[in-house]
Amino acid sequence: MTEHSPTILIAEDEQKLARLLSNYLQAQGYQCHHVDRGDMVEPWLADNHADLLLLDIMMPGKDGVEVCRGLREHSDIPIIILTARVQQVDELLGLDLGADDYICKPFQMVNVEARIRATLRRVKRFQTQEQPRELIELLSDSIKLRVNGHDIQLTASEYRLLEVLHNHKGQIFSRGQLLDRIHDDHRVVTDRTIDTLVKSIRKKISAVYDDRVLIHSVYAMGYKLEI
Repeated sequence: MTEHSPTILIAEDEQKLARLLSNYLQAQGYQCHHVDRGDMVEPWLADNHADLLLLDIMMPGKDGVEVCRGLREHSDIPIIILTARVQQVDELLGLDLGADDYICKPFQMVNVEARIRATLRRVKRFQTQEQPRELIELLSDSIKLRVNGHDIQLTASEYRLLEVLHNHKGQIFSRGQLLDRIHDDHRVVTDRTIDTLVKSIRKKISAVYDDRVLIHSVYAMGYKLEI
């Protein structure tokens, strides 16, 4: 593997097979996590990152078809479906689920790893051809900040502060200027309110993106946003 070890989520209810997959892939340098129910896949991915999903088609809770359809409504994670029947592949292809590949059981571990490697290589090549995406996005409907693909819930004041800085990247705002822009109801607040908001936002960002400082302090002047 390269310096970045891809993370694989294995969704498979057959415990022995899941262990074999996990042990083999870890020996090849991948990081692996396992869930044994279909209805555990989306909650796990909502809280964790994975570079690829190995998805068994027959699972309790939700079957692989339902899981794949649900994920494709909001996620472009590479998905390789595991199925026990060769004939089922044609049926699955006809459903146009958006999966990246299909593997029929029984399979050899070396073939699974080769498919994973090929899929990740295709995805990486496609991503490098795309226009670079902005590191941060403000989601006004849900008052959230999206940082490097991770959604962070903000308070209304935190959102308004970030909105000002985001709309004027690189521009320095004093604490007073920020207070005037985020509080228009003449409430009694102090300059330190801005420091508290910045500290809270930085803490939330660091939880999903270690060592990245987006809001910069400018000595004796205020704050600015730089990406």
